[in-house]
Amino acid sequence: MLNEIPRWIRTITEAGIALLALAIVVQIMFGKAVPFVGGDVIGSISGIIGSLGAQGLVGLIAAAVVYALFNRGPA
Repeated sequence: MLNEIPRWIRTITEAGIALLALAIVVQIMFGKAVPFVGGDVIGSISGIIGSLGAQGLVGLIAAAVVYALFNRGPA
């Protein structure tokens, strides 16, 4: 049972990333006035990237760690 937990976490994470991609595409197509998206997704992502960029080397390292976590193979 405990060995199933990483698989569930990976599945939920992949679903979240797919929903995020869908929200970005929908916001690009229809603008900010999409009722079921629930906010400015592109603006939020831009803010996160901007704050990481403002941190210099620490932001670059944080982005690299997140990238490495998402791109590592199955456990």
